[in-house]
Amino acid sequence: MKNNVTKQKVVDAASSLFFQKGFHGTSVRDIADRASVNVSLISYYFKGKQGLLEYAVTNYYEAYLEKIEESLEKTSDESAMYRLNELIFTIIHYKQMHHQLTCFIQRELSLDSVFVREMTVTYLAKENYYLKELFQETIGKSVSHDEKMYLFMQLKGMLITPYILHSDWKGQIVGQFAHEQFVKKYTKSIQKWIQFNATITQQ
Repeated sequence: MKNNVTKQKVVDAASSLFFQKGFHGTSVRDIADRASVNVSLISYYFKGKQGLLEYAVTNYYEAYLEKIEESLEKTSDESAMYRLNELIFTIIHYKQMHHQLTCFIQRELSLDSVFVREMTVTYLAKENYYLKELFQETIGKSVSHDEKMYLFMQLKGMLITPYILHSDWKGQIVGQFAHEQFVKKYTKSIQKWIQFNATITQQ
């Protein structure tokens, strides 16, 4: 138990520093100092900074996909619109509760690297599958393939925009309550967009 707590302290410290200074701008010493642990402990647990990054991102995405699957299972008897709305809330809530790591990951995903390609194949493809299937069911069959693709791209954009342009929100979201309020308000704006497009396309 103590080992898990210590590992999480290191991951939290690394997430904060990667967010502030970037991966290459952060040293193992910086992480150890922030987490109040010995440098050798990071090497012992993670085999270095790259191992720590991979551990943090893997845990992030595995928990993220677990939340998505839980939401889909929980709402399996509901309408496609309801299920999609609940899924959007789940996604934004998870990302906001892991705000710094989410922002860092989104920044890394804008780069072409082996790490990014691995993330895309392993995790993002699965996220894409769940979202696209439900979104297409919500929008309806009367919409052309191209229109669905463009609308889906817009939806994906809304799910990542706060974490790419996070500096625009920096002064407005301070403290847990503000994060919770942001989740509610931002999710509602996406749900209104979905409702509008579903109504238009089904006319």
